[in-house]
Amino acid sequence: MSTAQTERAEAAKLPKGDVVAILLEQHARIRELFSDVKGAEGKHKQQAFDELRALLAVHETGEEMILRPVAKKTAGEQEASARNNEEKEANKVLVELEKMDVSTAEFDSRLAGLEKAVIDHAEHEEREEFPAILRDCSEDKRRSMGTKLQMTEKIAPTHPHPGAAGSPAAQWVVGPFASLVDRTKDLLKSATG
Repeated sequence: MSTAQTERAEAAKLPKGDVVAILLEQHARIRELFSDVKGAEGKHKQQAFDELRALLAVHETGEEMILRPVAKKTAGEQEASARNNEEKEANKVLVELEKMDVSTAEFDSRLAGLEKAVIDHAEHEEREEFPAILRDCSEDKRRSMGTKLQMTEKIAPTHPHPGAAGSPAAQWVVGPFASLVDRTKDLLKSATG
């Protein structure tokens, strides 16, 4: 069983709408998208990367705004801070990758480094933060967090913004404005090809 399949199996054991289940499903999709980008060429590679970039931006914003403040209490401030710092670093790499031609060896090399960092980050969350959330938060609380996470992700930026990354407070202030700009750019890009 692949790691993505394992994450989905773990998510399926949790109540529908549970924040941990939602995030596990997203971790599985992120793994698949890294594989898709690495296996694609040309326009298809760019499309796969655009989907990966958008999911990572939205996913990390949601974690920073909804999960991390609770994880700070359940898993500890040091753990939450470490995850925020990892997200900030990943955001910087995403900005660099966004500017690169996806057909270059340099892109592939930087993508491989990002993949390792993102997978390590997800595994830390799954080992440290998620068990603490499951242990210390009621099912109702986790479902409420799941609802908030999904709402947040609907309005989250779809491109990396390193100035806001790693800071829940900055995400709340900058996020809605950045999202409006990002989603407008995405719409224009899809309309013009």
